[in-house]
Amino acid sequence: MDFYGKTVKLSDKDFKQIVGVKRETFDAMVTILKEAYARKPRKWRGGRKKKLTMEEQLLMTLKYLRQYVTQKELAFEFEVGEATVCDTIRWVEDTLIKDGTFSLPGKKVLLEDESIEVVLVDVTECPVERPQKNKENVIPAKRNGTR
Repeated sequence: MDFYGKTVKLSDKDFKQIVGVKRETFDAMVTILKEAYARKPRKWRGGRKKKLTMEEQLLMTLKYLRQYVTQKELAFEFEVGEATVCDTIRWVEDTLIKDGTFSLPGKKVLLEDESIEVVLVDVTECPVERPQKNKENVIPAKRNGTR
C-alpha cells in the first residue's frame, strides 16, 4: 500500500502528527494543486501520466519540509527519480506560495498585533578558549635525507 493510502486510515489527531497539517488543510492544498495543474497548458504537462498522485506529491513535499530527509531517500521511498522529487517539491512549493491562501502575515501586522508577546534572545558570540600556539608546543617533523 502506498504512503497516502496509509494516511487515509489515520484518525485526525494521528494524521496531523504524522503529516504535519490538519486533514482539512491538506485537502485544501490538494484542491489548489489540482486546479493549478489543470490550468497548465497541455504541452507543459508532459507526455506520460504522472506516477505520483497530487496527494502523494503534497505528502512528499510536506515530509521533505517537515523532516528534512534527503531527496534521495524520498526518491527511494516513493519509487521515483531524484529529479522527479526535486521538480515536484519545487512545483508544489511555488504553486502554494503563488496561491497565497497559506501565506503568513507580514512583519508590520505581527508588530501591530498586541496579543503577540515579543521575546528577545541574546545570541552574541562568545570567544572560545583555545591553547595559544608557540614554539614550545610545536613538535618538529623529521625531514627525509632526500634533497
